[in-house]
Amino acid sequence: MYLLDTCALLWLATDHAQLSPKATAVLLSGDSVLHFSAISALEIERLRQSGRVAMKLAADEWLVKLANRYRLLELPVDCRIAALAMRLPPIHKDPCDRLIIATAAIHRLKIVTRDETIPRYAEARVVW
Repeated sequence: MYLLDTCALLWLATDHAQLSPKATAVLLSGDSVLHFSAISALEIERLRQSGRVAMKLAADEWLVKLANRYRLLELPVDCRIAALAMRLPPIHKDPCDRLIIATAAIHRLKIVTRDETIPRYAEARVVW
C-alpha cells in the first residue's frame, strides 16, 4: 500500500516521464493500493492559484477525477496525523511534507516520492 506525495500525483496525471521506472510500475500496476493525503489539495490549489501549475479545475475537483481514474483513496488529516507531524524531527521544514510523512507512518504506507529529504526520517519508507 502506497501514499503518493503531491508531485507524484501531479506526474501521474500529467507526465509519467517524471516518474522513476519503479514508481511507474507501482502506480500503474493494477495490484497496488494507492492513497493520497487531503493535504495535497492545499498544495495543488496553491500551485494552481500561483500559476505554477496550469489547471482549469479547482484542486478538489481535479483530485476527485484523478482518484476515480486511478482508484486512489483519500486519507484525511486527523488529530493523530497533525500531532505526529509536529513531533517529527525538524529535518523537513515543509509542513505539508511532514503531514504526508505522518500520514504514511500512521497508516503504515510506503511513500511514493522523489523528495530527497523524506527518506531521512526513520518513520518514512520511500519508493522511488
